[in-house]
Amino acid sequence: MSVNIDIIFYSTYGHVLELAKRQKKGVDSVEGCHANLYQVPETLSPEILEKMHSPPKPWDGIPIADSHNLPQADGFLFGTPTRYGNVSAQFKQFWDSTGSLWQRGALHGKPFGMFVSTATQGGGQEATVSSALSNFVHHGMIFVPAGNSYGPELFDVEKLRGGSAWGAGTFAGPTGARQPTTLELDVAEHQGREFAQVARRLKGPVPA
Repeated sequence: MSVNIDIIFYSTYGHVLELAKRQKKGVDSVEGCHANLYQVPETLSPEILEKMHSPPKPWDGIPIADSHNLPQADGFLFGTPTRYGNVSAQFKQFWDSTGSLWQRGALHGKPFGMFVSTATQGGGQEATVSSALSNFVHHGMIFVPAGNSYGPELFDVEKLRGGSAWGAGTFAGPTGARQPTTLELDVAEHQGREFAQVARRLKGPVPA
């Protein structure tokens, strides 16, 4: 019995994409678990993306998420950049398409976690996760936060680091030039591994 985790994300400049890749590495490291990367559809035109100096979408080699396929997954890790303390418009539009799944309870009881990116330390990483919870609560989904299980480095106040007990995170900087650090990527991988273990327990024993 395989445990399939869908990692569904939107990334403007590639920061959330890099976190998503490491989340997948963490999930795949757990016996019996497998992660699938999906990107939500872009809502901005190529012309607007060019003015924003954002790479064109979609990201090569990663399929577009289809909300009709969500019930097939055993759990989800959702990634999004922060927009004033909330998820991106692209992610919100994607999730707004899940109404028919909500009506029949197709996602009830499925676990999920979140990871984010902001420009600055005060950009609202924890607020974004907290604000997003209502989207999933209405489906009856189970929030699995990362907690502080990564270890002492999460308590080090001398290093600039995104992420928290709510989920992995990174800072992009005001221009998007800053890239995820080794620590931020390691925390994302750790979250993927820890989440997969919980999802596996929720699904039941995996035959040897």
